[in-house]
Amino acid sequence: MSDTSTSASAGVATPQPIEKVSIIISKGSLEGIYPGLIMANGARAEGMAANLFFTFFGLDAIHAKRIEHIKVATVGNPAMHIPTLLGGLPGMSALATHMMAKKMEDLDIPPIAEFLEMIADTGAGIYACKASVDMFGLDKDDFIPQLDDIITVGDFYEMAAGGQIIFT
Repeated sequence: MSDTSTSASAGVATPQPIEKVSIIISKGSLEGIYPGLIMANGARAEGMAANLFFTFFGLDAIHAKRIEHIKVATVGNPAMHIPTLLGGLPGMSALATHMMAKKMEDLDIPPIAEFLEMIADTGAGIYACKASVDMFGLDKDDFIPQLDDIITVGDFYEMAAGGQIIFT
C-alpha cells in the first residue's frame, strides 16, 4: 500500500494541488509590490490561474503616472536594519531604492511595469479595487493598459472562489 492510500484510509485527507490564486497587493512600496508579482508569475508558470487585486496604496503599482516612481520604504521598516531616524534622512529612500533595483536587475527581475506586462501576457487578471479607486478619485484612464477592470470586493471574492487568497 502507498503512503497516500494509507493516509486516506486513516482518515487523513490528501492535499490537493492549488489550481487558482488571487493575490491582494495593498502596499505601494517595492517590498510591498514585488512579492505579489513574483507569486503571480510563479503561479502562472506552474499552470495555476492567477489574479492580482490592487487596493489602497497598492494602486500605485498599476497607476500609469506613479508606476515608475515606486520606492523602498525606509522609515518604520524594521527589515531595513537601520534606525528610523536614519531612514528619514533626505535621499535614504532613493539610495535604498537604487540599491534594491540594482540587485533585482542582477537577478534578472524586471521593473514593475515590465513585470506586470509579462504577467498579463500569461493570462493573469489584473484588477483594481473599486472602493480604493473611488476613495482616491481615480478612474480607469489613470491606470496601465493591462488593467482588466475595476471591481468591488464582492466581485473579487466571487472571482477568487475555490482558490487560495494571498494577502501580501
